[in-house]
Amino acid sequence: MTYHPKSEFLGVMIERGFLADCTDLQGLDDALMAGVVPAYIGYDATAHSLHVGHLLNIMLLRWYQKCGHKPITLMGGGTTKVGDPSGRDTERSLMTPEAIDANIEGIRQVFAKYLTYGDGPSDALMLNNAEWLDDLNYLEFLRDIGRHFSINRMLSFESVKSRLDREQSLSFLEFNYMILQAYDFLELNRRYGCRLQMGGSDQWGNIVNGIDLTRRVLDQEIFGATTPLLTTSDGRKMGKSAGGAMWLNADMLSPYEFWQFWRNTTDADVGRFAKLYTELPVAECERLGALSGSEINAAKVILANEVTALCHGRAAAEAAEATAREVFEKGGVGDDLPTLALSAEEVGDGISVVQLIVRSGLAKSGKEAKRLIADNGARLDDAPLTDAGLMLDAAALAQPVKLSAGRKRHALVTLVE
Repeated sequence: MTYHPKSEFLGVMIERGFLADCTDLQGLDDALMAGVVPAYIGYDATAHSLHVGHLLNIMLLRWYQKCGHKPITLMGGGTTKVGDPSGRDTERSLMTPEAIDANIEGIRQVFAKYLTYGDGPSDALMLNNAEWLDDLNYLEFLRDIGRHFSINRMLSFESVKSRLDREQSLSFLEFNYMILQAYDFLELNRRYGCRLQMGGSDQWGNIVNGIDLTRRVLDQEIFGATTPLLTTSDGRKMGKSAGGAMWLNADMLSPYEFWQFWRNTTDADVGRFAKLYTELPVAECERLGALSGSEINAAKVILANEVTALCHGRAAAEAAEATAREVFEKGGVGDDLPTLALSAEEVGDGISVVQLIVRSGLAKSGKEAKRLIADNGARLDDAPLTDAGLMLDAAALAQPVKLSAGRKRHALVTLVE
């Protein structure tokens, strides 16, 4: 990117690696220099928490606010009822309004850690597109909004084209999603003066649709910018691990497991991830990324501490580092490990170690747990676990038992009264 922006925010986007594309870089730069610009990113409420795959754009909103502008977190209370076809091979399951509202409440807890909400010029707003989508009159909407969309053009968008090219069904319900998302931008501009939509690069078609619609209906100059779709240097999708999604809510993933995810970053990704997911100065991020040998491990601890402190607080980051040191360097148990608490009734005359591995989250199924044991990947109190038929009774669980899957994933099993 050779463009040298005047605005602080675009400078941050380019220098730290957030910018993939922009509809009008010069125009957006001028607008950001002229005053506070409200900008939004939309989030459909398909789960109770967001995950690490969302964190790039959450950090982008945080920087946007730090640079003096107004971020809008738009909850898709309306669009979640339809489902975004982008990046999907199949149609999403339809959700009840009650489930959507519960998920929005869980997601709200994530954003409260990264953004300051309020009534000030650069205070964030949390909005729900059900506010304007739930009461739409279908015939009026078709007449006033639908006439601005070309089916030929919509068929050319990647989210639609990829499904059709693979001869996979795309329902009329999903096909309407991009119209509704475009309408979101129009309503946000009309109601809140929003002039910028940001999102992952898979949202480019949806963003451009919203810009075109708002210009046609309201004759407003608005902008779009996208972030890169990140994969790790070894090709894995960001936010996924062998254990499943890396959730941002502590009730769905412990701060220790979150910390450990970042501690296990591939050497080649340390500098890049430090720029994107921490607020460390760019020069420091580059210094950390250039380290090697044992020093790169120390850099990974810094990365894990900084990312975890933003998401869960500095105390949680320090506790996670202390637990990791206890577990890995001293072979101990550590106070902050994920814990499975069992009652005496649950244990009964004995409970299988395979069931414990599954229930503690170290394997997804009994079959996977048995394979882990067969492949010499499981340990019990740091000793190799070789007997998949092992049963543990209440006496064996009188003291906390440590289970391990490989070298990096651990859990405690305790007996409670």
